[in-house]
Amino acid sequence: MTASTSIELNQAARQALSLMDLTSLNDSDTDATIEALCQQLKTPYGNPAAVCVYPQFIVTAQRALTAHKLNDVVRIASVTNFPNGGDDIMAAARETREAVASGANEVDVVFPYRALMAGDEETGRELVEMSKAACGGQALLKVIIESGELKEPALIKRASELAIEGGADFIKTSTGKVATNATLEAAEIMLNVIKASGKDVGFKAAGGVRTVEEAAQYLALASKIMGSAWVTPAHFRFGASSLLTNLLNTLGGVDSAAAEGGY
Repeated sequence: MTASTSIELNQAARQALSLMDLTSLNDSDTDATIEALCQQLKTPYGNPAAVCVYPQFIVTAQRALTAHKLNDVVRIASVTNFPNGGDDIMAAARETREAVASGANEVDVVFPYRALMAGDEETGRELVEMSKAACGGQALLKVIIESGELKEPALIKRASELAIEGGADFIKTSTGKVATNATLEAAEIMLNVIKASGKDVGFKAAGGVRTVEEAAQYLALASKIMGSAWVTPAHFRFGASSLLTNLLNTLGGVDSAAAEGGY
């Protein structure tokens, strides 16, 4: 590795760390798991943008962030209609409202991608609209389109467009719970849809981004399409668990056990 490559990776690691939603979405999660996850947020190189947990652990995360004096700098994200992306609009809206009431600053809702694959566009748009309304202006809505299941570029593009039409604040690749999660190909399609929309919408790559080298590819792609000034926590996130350890090791790091997340 050349010195310039090392410097570039170091810069990418610092940037990626600040853009992470440190995630644990396992059926085996407990209060202790989430408290341990939150302990990882304080690093010598700054902190991730958010911690992402199941709705039942929002209050646990709040307490842990307060204990570590991170409650003003790290946001709490949670998931709804997750991971199956059902087409029950009112159930998704209700879950979203409850997550916000529990203290979520951001909600990652799964788009009803199977309905779209069956030719139904309205359900997806309406589910996003209702979930956005359920946020009540108190939380960001990140819409997971499950690009790895949609597979076809035209479907990935259309799901992204419908999510943005419905009021998404971010569009996100994946739940991390399917065979194919974030890919650069899907990211390129989604980022181009954001650019074409002219709207203030962010992008989140979730699932499968585990190394600084992989993260750097997404950062370069976003910078190329949207401009480097756009790539900030307000517009760009990585949904990840094991990525943090790799970033810290790259930065000269600390011993930090990877969270065993579905990401």
